[in-house]
Amino acid sequence: MNKYFLTEDQLAVQEMARKFADEVVAKTVTDLDQRHAFPADEVRQCGEMGFLGICVPEEYGGSGLDHLSDILVMEQIARHSSSLASIIDAHASLGSTPLLMAGTEEQKRKYLVPTATGEGLCAFALTEPQSGSDSGQILTKAVLDGDEWVINGNKAFITNSTYASVFLVAVKTDTEAKGSRGISILIVPADAKGLTIGKPEEKMSNRSSYSCPLTFDDVRVPKENLLGELNRGFPLFMKCVDEGRVAISAVAVGMAQGVFERAIKYSKERVTFGKPICENQAISFKLAEMATEIEVARAMLYHAARMIDQGIPFSKEATMTKMFCSEMCVRICDMGLQIMGGYGLCNDYEVERFYRDAKLLTIGEGTSEICRMVIGRHILNEY
Repeated sequence: MNKYFLTEDQLAVQEMARKFADEVVAKTVTDLDQRHAFPADEVRQCGEMGFLGICVPEEYGGSGLDHLSDILVMEQIARHSSSLASIIDAHASLGSTPLLMAGTEEQKRKYLVPTATGEGLCAFALTEPQSGSDSGQILTKAVLDGDEWVINGNKAFITNSTYASVFLVAVKTDTEAKGSRGISILIVPADAKGLTIGKPEEKMSNRSSYSCPLTFDDVRVPKENLLGELNRGFPLFMKCVDEGRVAISAVAVGMAQGVFERAIKYSKERVTFGKPICENQAISFKLAEMATEIEVARAMLYHAARMIDQGIPFSKEATMTKMFCSEMCVRICDMGLQIMGGYGLCNDYEVERFYRDAKLLTIGEGTSEICRMVIGRHILNEY
């Protein structure tokens, strides 16, 4: 039954992603997590199946599909691996989207085509050691020297750094401008002289998704590597952040679904006092709550994705969806682990990994606190 009113193309890409997740990702995710290993083979296969460029037009090497199709892919993969889904999110929603939205024809041919086809990954370099939520206060600077930009500064927690072929770097190009003004985005190849990629952070969450510090020491890129308008980078990357918030919501819904499926299976197999624990009201009520929260979150998610595809302003809805879905996933993981008891704490039952990974969702792509601030501003302006 097609209760979510998906098109034939959307159903096909959803099924392809589900099959890949169940037959490939599910078999390697635990080992990769325990070794803190990057899922290079799985990322390569995602490239071959077109998952790295779902929304990129076919003329630039992508699949030419809509945002809802992209959401469906990440949701299915996240049922087993938050790390792999987050790698795709950071690459496609934050990395490729600015190139697609603001890139020149030459920039798209040179940088978008190879990353859409899986020859390399994109990384979006915004966060700095002193500026995360307050992204308008970045200190990394770029000065025009003849026909080249010279970049100096530091970035932190940049996803996909180790395997990226290109970085989109937010820099201050007008040092006299206050706050978020005077920020531009520059395209920096990963092999640029003076760019140092630091050691991946040892994280509690998403151990297979590498987040690294970056150092720019007189890094030079051609003048034509400016993406979009000079000193107008902030509105561009904020629009990409909105799309990223919808994408990370897909990761949250997929993870919650994965925990729910594992909790259901366990509750039917675990027998206490002569009957499966799913027959106990305390457990069945938890399962009912889990199913309801996931259904509400998925409805919000698909609605936000359809707004993007219809060209309807979606910033408020993206932020609402991100806040609700991320916090929902944390609650689902907590209930799932409680249902499984002591076994839920063990690696073999996987919910322990989901539980760790879920917390990142309330921090990345805008903390829950920042999301509430953004939503508050929207609704106060509307009423």
